[in-house]
Amino acid sequence: MTNSENYRNDDSIPEISPLRNSINDIDTNILDLINKRLLLAKKIGQIKELNNAPILDSARETIIIKRLSNLNKGLLNNDALHHIFTEIIAASREIQKPQIVTYLGPEATFTHIAAIKHFGHSISFVPQPNICDIFSEVEKSVCHYGVTPVENSIEGTVNYTVDLFYDSDLKICAEIYLAISHDLLSTKGSIDDIKVIYSHPHAFAQCHKWLKKNLPECILKECSSTALAAQKASKEPGSAAIAGREAAYIYNLQVTASKIEDFSRNITRFLVIGKDKSSRTGYDKTSMMFVTSHVPGTLNKVLKPIADAGINTLKLESRPTKHENWNYFFFVDIEGHIEDAIVKETISEMRKLCLFLKCLGSYPRVKIGNQEPGIGV
Repeated sequence: MTNSENYRNDDSIPEISPLRNSINDIDTNILDLINKRLLLAKKIGQIKELNNAPILDSARETIIIKRLSNLNKGLLNNDALHHIFTEIIAASREIQKPQIVTYLGPEATFTHIAAIKHFGHSISFVPQPNICDIFSEVEKSVCHYGVTPVENSIEGTVNYTVDLFYDSDLKICAEIYLAISHDLLSTKGSIDDIKVIYSHPHAFAQCHKWLKKNLPECILKECSSTALAAQKASKEPGSAAIAGREAAYIYNLQVTASKIEDFSRNITRFLVIGKDKSSRTGYDKTSMMFVTSHVPGTLNKVLKPIADAGINTLKLESRPTKHENWNYFFFVDIEGHIEDAIVKETISEMRKLCLFLKCLGSYPRVKIGNQEPGIGV
């Protein structure tokens, strides 16, 4: 008996037909409700335009998904819920006013994946060759928002992103956390054919042990992004790339080895930058940068108002100012929103003790599972 003869069309099973009819009715209702939601979103967009209000409201979107997650008592897991409503919200934004988001390209970088995770697929995405261009395009209003990496749980801070905030008036509108997993990609899918491997320096560092054990003789060539590495590998026989799996689909590569990173808990934090201020959600984070006088004990004095107010410090690190030798900027993330009276008063007290202080933005705080991210503290 052939497979085709073994195959039984389940439409012939009497019990299935009425259930599918019910599913069809539900799908029709879902479609109708989504279109009704989009119509309401369009009306909100018209009101926003009259009042010169921003289209993106990260605080509101965070509250929507959190509320739905709390209400969800069915079979739908919260990751799927988040994905579904991210796309519905993205469609709502797009119908209000088309948005352009720029990111560190090319297509299929982890920054691109993070941008899609936050904004959904309905948005127009524009890649940039470097982080400076992301800031520039948003500052010139060529793009509405930018997405840039800021730190990795293994490799640490992306210093270039942090440094650019000194001369920029852009605000942090939101943060995105993305779990990073690296695959070895090649055209043939055979590890024996690989002589050269392309990737970003961070990816090489994160896969060092695996490479040393499995491909110790290969030549490693650095690229500005994992996606560019995939592009190169797709055109060069005998080469491979370390990149995310999404790059394999886009650049017609095969997964030669999967999850080759040395540490599984590899997470990168990305920032959404723009000109808008994010309203408070009650679960927020405020980022700022400041410069103190170069005398002993000054940093402790500047940070004392945070401790006195009982505010939790989520991140603290320093960077050279580049304007004067042995002088440093300090970057700090604290719990709370600038609209919270206690945070506003604390920052005001800190400002009196600083040569320079800039609030980079208050925005919804992301929690990963049951853990509070505290990278760089």
